[in-house]
Amino acid sequence: METGPKHGVEWGRLFRKPGFPFLFAAMFVSLFGTGLNFAGTTWYVLAQTNSTVKTALITVLVTLPGLIVPPFGGVLIDRVDRRYLSIALDFVRAAVVLTGAALLWFAGAGIGTVYLMVLLLGAGFSIYWSTTHALLQEVIGRKELVAANAAMLIAVQGGMLSAGALAGFLYEHIHLHGILSIDGVTYLVSALCLLHLRKGYLAPHREPETGMEPQPTELTEEAAWPPSTGEEALLMTPEPEAARGFFHDLKEGLSYLRGQPRVFALGLTYACMMAGVLSSNVMVAALSMYVLHAGAKGFGFMESGWAFGAVVGGFSTGLMMRKFPATKVLLISLGTLAVGNALFPYAKWLWLAVAMNALFGGCRALGGVLTQSSIMTTVPRRLMGRTQSAFSVIATVMQMAMSFTVGALAEHASLGIAFVVLGALYGLAFISGARAVGMK
Repeated sequence: METGPKHGVEWGRLFRKPGFPFLFAAMFVSLFGTGLNFAGTTWYVLAQTNSTVKTALITVLVTLPGLIVPPFGGVLIDRVDRRYLSIALDFVRAAVVLTGAALLWFAGAGIGTVYLMVLLLGAGFSIYWSTTHALLQEVIGRKELVAANAAMLIAVQGGMLSAGALAGFLYEHIHLHGILSIDGVTYLVSALCLLHLRKGYLAPHREPETGMEPQPTELTEEAAWPPSTGEEALLMTPEPEAARGFFHDLKEGLSYLRGQPRVFALGLTYACMMAGVLSSNVMVAALSMYVLHAGAKGFGFMESGWAFGAVVGGFSTGLMMRKFPATKVLLISLGTLAVGNALFPYAKWLWLAVAMNALFGGCRALGGVLTQSSIMTTVPRRLMGRTQSAFSVIATVMQMAMSFTVGALAEHASLGIAFVVLGALYGLAFISGARAVGMK
């Protein structure tokens, strides 16, 4: 398989793209705050209750709105200016988090307040995540998709997981209310970055389709995945602008996915990886507390390892695709996640656990960049919101099921069995990815 020219990813040209630096900064800052929040609340509940089941409930609550909100959010994303929508979501989430911080500090609120805050944040995040991916597709053309997805993954993982690591060190000094206060400010900074992304209103259905652009001459996902078929190209042709109802738009999005098994397989692969990341957070905290006896600082070190691996994986995407077929990189990464997570609880030393988590972060980064770039290459821009929202629902179901399962297994059976189940989830991602690779 041809892997493209020798120059690989051109980061300088990517960051000279109008608007992209602001989107990158917004994602990094926003997810930095989210990482602080998620790590802080996870450790708070585990320390207060000493229960992995009650700690896993955080993941359940943050993902629960993803069963209801995305179908409506997907249509909204494809109807309104995605920049304005992202800004509004940042303001709403800032208000929720700062209110939670105030209640914890001044009113002595407890776990119930934390659970409610997490639920409300989950509703906002279930729209925000799909919105930012659709917004990225607006800002970046096909030629820079791999580089853009690698950069955004660096922003997401580097922001969220470096913050998670920092939370492990800060928790003992500023406690949860201090962590939440920082989180609230990051959302406001993110909104300011998005405000400078561009000027004016841009309706998604008025945009030219990326599917109609010329084929790229440099290394992109199209060098690794098959180009669109004639049937897909027809689906990329936008309809004449008309007054369309919600259910018409929803049906159109579902019909597209039913007719695109390769896109669905890629989405399932990505959904498995998303579910695995959130589910593993509870397990890593339990590993630090019960196996390594390293406390919050050990949790911080392991989260630092993941963040470091994710950033390295994002930067190395171009190099890996230049030297190896992208399909092999994807499947090896998923296989490593499956086997490695099953063996994770047998890491009896903190340094080994940190190294393994760094490897997992790198593999997750490579897998995420390859799947998202391929999805963005194939899916027409006007359907991206609904497509990403459909995958968000799938990821939500998996996250909820995994959170209940691994939390209960860790508490009532053993941590080792819980990690085997987590490895099996990545095994499903491997199978789905292999199916997508085979659809050529």
